[in-house]
Amino acid sequence: MYLTGRLPLLVAAGVVPVVVLSGVGVDPWLTAALWLLACAIIAGADVAAAADPRRARIERSAPTRVRLGEPVETVLTVANAGPRRLRGQVRDAWQPTAGAPAERMHLDVPAGERRRLRVPLVPRRRGELSSGFVVIRAQGPLGLAGRQARIESRGVVRVLPPFASRRHLPSRLARLRELDGSTSVQVRGQGTEFDSLREYVRGDDVRSIDWRATARAGSTMLRTWRPERDRHVVILIDTGRTSAARVGDGVRLDAAMEAALLLSALAARAGDHVHLVMFDRVVRARVTGVDGTALLPALVDAMAPVEPQLIDTDWDAAFAQVRTLASRPALVVILTAQDAPESARGLLGSLAALGRAGHVVVGTATDTRLHDIAAQRGTSDEVYRAASAERSLRDARRVADALARGGADAIADTPEALPPRIADRYLALKATGRL
Repeated sequence: MYLTGRLPLLVAAGVVPVVVLSGVGVDPWLTAALWLLACAIIAGADVAAAADPRRARIERSAPTRVRLGEPVETVLTVANAGPRRLRGQVRDAWQPTAGAPAERMHLDVPAGERRRLRVPLVPRRRGELSSGFVVIRAQGPLGLAGRQARIESRGVVRVLPPFASRRHLPSRLARLRELDGSTSVQVRGQGTEFDSLREYVRGDDVRSIDWRATARAGSTMLRTWRPERDRHVVILIDTGRTSAARVGDGVRLDAAMEAALLLSALAARAGDHVHLVMFDRVVRARVTGVDGTALLPALVDAMAPVEPQLIDTDWDAAFAQVRTLASRPALVVILTAQDAPESARGLLGSLAALGRAGHVVVGTATDTRLHDIAAQRGTSDEVYRAASAERSLRDARRVADALARGGADAIADTPEALPPRIADRYLALKATGRL
């Protein structure tokens, strides 16, 4: 049972008979008591005349997957199996981050019929968003009171990473096509295979001259190479406590996902095999053995429910996972934090375990405001903040230098700039025959 705003108005209207009857000698307290009793009887009759919301049947229709921030429409179908017309309101119990409208929806379903109600959602968080039940309020004919029931009806929508960095993909694919088609690598590297012979021109590397072909052709011939396909790219995303740090408008883990998706899309088009593991002390997500057009859907589906964990990452176990994904990976991309020596100590100590990997790139999303804060020194408070920002920048440089000494490339940039920079590094390795 529930009461509407009309019942207090009806009770307040009892002031009129109390005042009128008290003028003719009737006890005002008796009049007020009788008025309240009459209001209670009327409200009870209104409740009894309302349809039973427990007789309603709920069916749901909703997409199973949607990208973060994209509007989506779900549909509730309410069937009235009772003998009375069901008038009232409906509220779908989506969690707040689903972005469902706050107001209740109006409901009017004749007996034996059904109505469809559209519930728009604008998800504001990745992962599984759910609604466990629907609340229906059936209003009485007078609109004073009614019946309320909670009907169990579960709906689930998986919110995927937005992949906003896909806007950088067309330009990188154009460079990849140029690299794979018209541009040949002159000097053979670890990641190249023989492509063709052509005549030598001034400026070419003499180390690529094929002397046997030169003797046969009577002119100087040069071997050209092309980037090798079927290379293995392993992406390791740190989901430990440093991934929960705020950078830009989100957390570091979200920026790492964007970088991983852009690199994966590019590597898949290049014919390479992509493996993903998200790890802190246990595996949070793992994708391997998926190629072609099925790769990106598998990646976003695996990433969607993963959240940062407030624990330190076990880097020895993380690199053991890398070795299980590919026995001899050509490229290992580690997406983690490199802004403080204390948090990077475990990474630096275990980096030697990846000595067999062809190339190691460590990428991190940094705070976009540090350089601005370091430049503001107008007041004493700004001087202290600038000193703190300078120290953070210095610590980040120390970690980057240590990674370089360990044989890895360190890339640090804003959440928006990090994905294309890692993609560019992948293309540069391809162009030089190192991948």
